[in-house]
Formats: sequence, structure tokens, C-alpha cells
Amino acid sequence: MKLFSCFIFLLGLLSGPVFATATNEAAVADDPVAEKRLQELSKELRCLVCQNETIAGSNAELAVDLRREIRGMIRDGRSDNEILDFMVSRYGDFVLYRPPVKGITILLWAGPIALLLIGLLVMRSYLKRRNSRVASNSPLSAEETRRAEALLKEIEDK
Repeated sequence: MKLFSCFIFLLGLLSGPVFATATNEAAVADDPVAEKRLQELSKELRCLVCQNETIAGSNAELAVDLRREIRGMIRDGRSDNEILDFMVSRYGDFVLYRPPVKGITILLWAGPIALLLIGLLVMRSYLKRRNSRVASNSPLSAEETRRAEALLKEIEDK
């Protein structure tokens, strides 16, 4: 019985953070305007752990912490731009799901287009070379034609 009591006690200790997170999330739901602002801001910020997901859709610990930080800033009365500027100053432009176009991020914006154009140019040059090789092939000589026909006849006889 004593072992069972210890087990229940340890289980209660481990479940504390789960209940704390649930109560924090419930407190935000009390203010629908703040919750709406949090959701809109969370869609603009990238989860730094997942990297291809917004912090609104991520369950990573860092995303939960960032949402908590944003909640606190909303409670303090900061504007959306102030919150985004704070996140950029802390984590860099990468935290924005749509980074601004500037010298450092130009590769993010122009990279896919440049790769597509380079791929099209390489394909075009390859196809030109292949077509010129096919066109330059001369027809078979009389001897080569005779040998090819002999081989085909030999295969048909088998």
C-alpha cells in the first residue's frame, strides 16, 4: 500500500506542469480580443524548432514559451509592431514567417527563381547539344546496313 501511495504522489508531482499550462491557456481564453491578437501574431512568427511551421500550429516547448511571451506583451499593452520588432531583435529576421526583402534576405526571395532559371538554361543547352548530335549522325553505310540485316535475320531464324 505504501508503494502505491508513493506512486500516486510522484504521478501528482509530474502532472503539475500540465495543469499549469492548461490554466495559463484558459486565462487567455477569458479575453477573446487578446486571444485573437495572439493567434494573428502567432501566424506571422516561425517556430524556431520546427522551422516550417508557425508558432500557432507548433507544440514545441519554445513555441509555447513564445506564445506566453506574446501574451505578456499583449497584457502590457504593446502594439503588434512592437511585439514583432521585439521578436526580430531577439531572434533575427528568420523568426518572421515572411521575412522582409532586404540585402540579407534577398537570397530567400530570389533564390528559387534563380534556381528555376538556371535549370531551364541547363536543360535548353542539353537539348540543343543532343539534337545536334542526333542530326549529325550519318546514315549507315552499305556494309553496316548489310551487317544489321544479317543480324536481324539471324535473330528471326532462332
